[in-house]
Amino acid sequence: MSKLSFDAFGLSEETMKALFKLRYEKPTEVQAKVIPEVLKKKDIIVKSQTGSGKTAAFAIPICENLELEQKNPQVLVLTPTRELAVQVKEDFAHIGRFKRIRCAAIFGKQPMEIQKRELKQRVHVVVGTPGRTSDHIEKKNLILDDIKYLVLDEADKMLDMGFIDQVEAIVTLLPRNRITMLFSATMPDKIEEICNKYMIAPQKIELHAKNSTVEKIQQWYYEVEDSRKFNALKSIIYTEKPESCILFCNTREKVQELLNEMQRERYYCAGLHGGMEQDSRLHTVQRFKRGEFHFLVATDVAARGLHIDDVSHVINYEVPMENESYVHRVGRTGRAGKEGVAITLSTKRELKFLHEIEEYIQHSVPKKELPTEQEVALGKEEFEESIKSKPKAKADKAERLNREITKIRINSGKKSKMRPGDILGAITSIDGITADDIGIIDVQDTCSYVEVFGKAGDVVARKLPQINIKGKLQTVKKVRIRTM
Repeated sequence: MSKLSFDAFGLSEETMKALFKLRYEKPTEVQAKVIPEVLKKKDIIVKSQTGSGKTAAFAIPICENLELEQKNPQVLVLTPTRELAVQVKEDFAHIGRFKRIRCAAIFGKQPMEIQKRELKQRVHVVVGTPGRTSDHIEKKNLILDDIKYLVLDEADKMLDMGFIDQVEAIVTLLPRNRITMLFSATMPDKIEEICNKYMIAPQKIELHAKNSTVEKIQQWYYEVEDSRKFNALKSIIYTEKPESCILFCNTREKVQELLNEMQRERYYCAGLHGGMEQDSRLHTVQRFKRGEFHFLVATDVAARGLHIDDVSHVINYEVPMENESYVHRVGRTGRAGKEGVAITLSTKRELKFLHEIEEYIQHSVPKKELPTEQEVALGKEEFEESIKSKPKAKADKAERLNREITKIRINSGKKSKMRPGDILGAITSIDGITADDIGIIDVQDTCSYVEVFGKAGDVVARKLPQINIKGKLQTVKKVRIRTM
């Protein structure tokens, strides 16, 4: 954390209110360095490790500089994965909530038509994966004429995944007078080339975390044969008693196999891998964030782009085949300045990969002996009294923010020629309610949604059904604000 406070940046009242509700207390180092540069509208290149708070570093100042009445998108953020696209979109939406900033996420394995309808409305920020973004541009669903900000998030990962040509093709279509920001954990030659080619006198910001991965994350491994891994895992769970743990496997088949074994033992757990339907993946991540289960069994799809601050342990059930994967897996714990634990189970055959990882991270991962039977027996008794009981769900940052907002559904939409102005006019005709009390108004085909801030929500929900909109009374009800 920096010594600055967010007050030092001269942010608007609306943004400061959102940050307070989201419990952003002091800027992280990357936020302290990036926010002033973006507010000055400079191109930037940021080399920063995962878990440093970089999404808020660009989302906060961008939200400050947007023109709310402009219809076409003003911000395009490209991300390597669907999960990251959704999370960046959510972060923008939460930070810009009281400024009424509308955001859309576009990615594969979700119907194009749903995304097309969303893009037809006023959207300030679009966050997408390169492939699906290209598709929408080609079909003229995404208008680029007014893009003022381009953010390339986790650029090295997009390079690794083979998206970089698509990224370049998109960049060439954007207005030249935009601000470009690139965030990357590493800076391969190809990324440097893109920076030189498409950025104007960029400000370079490189962050060397004072608390390195080695310092804030305890790492060790156990040597154990494949057939004994699950028993070894149980011993570790009973002695470590992790409150929130990600178990990494190399394949989706192994994820399912381990998940089945853990469910037979009645652990509270869920799986996450690339073969799942997108809605299921997003729902699983959100449930894990809320603490609805202790163990997430996952492939490397969970190794990058998941913003979960309270993961106490990461366990590599299998040694990753790529050095970089180890870094990103381990980086899921020890986030936001907290300490963490990373444990690896390695067979003799996997040891060579572990030694390559040690060379890559320039740190020797110590070997430990598995816990004794006595330690396991004692730990098991304690574990079953506490951690093995059903976890209590916790409110995440977004839910704390959403408590201040009432979302109302009106049973009429575009097919009834409903317009945002009709809804705004009806609501502001209620005594004591002004336009400042109204957030985003979303008019869909057959219904409309409106967000109302603070205590005004109950008043609007009670009185709006008594007011004519488009010449008739409407059915109105409160609905839950969904996160992710």
